[in-house]
Amino acid sequence: MRTASRVGVFGLLGSGNLGNDGSLEAVLGYLRAEHPDAAVDALCGGPATVTARYGIPATRLHWNRGEYRTASRVGAIAAKGVGKLVDIARTAAWVRRHDVVIVPGMGVLEATLPLRPWGFPYSLFLLCASGRIFRTRVALVGVGAAPIRDRPTRALVRLSARLAAYRSYRDDLSRDAMRAMGVDTAHDKVYPDLAFALPTPPAGTPKGTVCVGVMDFHGGNDDRARAEEIHGRYLEGTTRFVRALVEEGRPVRLLTGDACDASVVEAIIDAVDSPLVTAAETATLTDLMREMAAADSVVATRYHNLVCALKAGTPTLALSYAAKSDALMARMGLGTYCHPAREVDAERLLEHFGELEKQSAELRRTLAERNRLAARQLQDQFDALTTALFDRARTERTYTDDAHALRETP
Repeated sequence: MRTASRVGVFGLLGSGNLGNDGSLEAVLGYLRAEHPDAAVDALCGGPATVTARYGIPATRLHWNRGEYRTASRVGAIAAKGVGKLVDIARTAAWVRRHDVVIVPGMGVLEATLPLRPWGFPYSLFLLCASGRIFRTRVALVGVGAAPIRDRPTRALVRLSARLAAYRSYRDDLSRDAMRAMGVDTAHDKVYPDLAFALPTPPAGTPKGTVCVGVMDFHGGNDDRARAEEIHGRYLEGTTRFVRALVEEGRPVRLLTGDACDASVVEAIIDAVDSPLVTAAETATLTDLMREMAAADSVVATRYHNLVCALKAGTPTLALSYAAKSDALMARMGLGTYCHPAREVDAERLLEHFGELEKQSAELRRTLAERNRLAARQLQDQFDALTTALFDRARTERTYTDDAHALRETP
């Protein structure tokens, strides 16, 4: 008798990052299309949001509700310490209830943004270790990875990857980074980012609008000492770029990819002070794609802002803060249109933007072709996932059920 698979999804989902939630949406679309009998629930950062938006049961990732707030008082520090111990049991109990757990996309094996080892890296390690102990197949699907200098973080990330039953990556750089950290990647595959599996909104009618995707950018994990300097330079350069567009009479639509980016939007609107600058309200990657599909061009910082713009087929210039952005742009045929987010030079950015717009028609054709290829490659990813996880999990479950029945036969 065929039994429905018990599938868990895991990560900082429902916490305000649209890219993370878009990866979840893509995986849920795959599960509902290919495995409609699967019972799906989540262990995640924002369970209420995940349940309301995606209709699946969800459990809070951390026992300590203040996990991602800075702790300065003794009570708060103690609560964090206790939470780390409690989460061992909570994570293990949750994993044990499942046949398969999927970590959908996200940069879970990187530290390109500020990250503490006892935050998400510790949580991921608990997940993968519990999966190995209870024989639950944990899959890191289409994830991002990057070289990590901090030793505790690197150790936790390496162990997590080694303990996972399945790994695939969103670019070659990610696979190379894990190989350099000592993980055997001989059987690991590279596919486009999971968000390329989301439906593409219809193209709008261009009206001269430029979408500018902003980010509350303070550098990466190794830039903590100059975080404010980097942020100030990024904000000043981006503001000057937006002001120059407005002076040319171009409408500018400001976009975000995480709740924390709202402060940057407010700062730019206040500084430019023009009715031509407006802010979009977006709750999903689909919302972002609709905005970008109606624009002439896009300039964006966050990785999944870039994914959405490229998926929508709109000529895009990246304010690149990590190698993953450069790799994505190269994969989609726009590798020459990258500008460093740490050194935003408004004048040079405007020149580069002008070059982008001159090639607009050709770039749209290139993006249409690359998007068709990405769709085929992601279907291969989902076929491989079914073979690696569900066919094997079903076989193991049938074997266990048969053995149990034999033991009960008089």
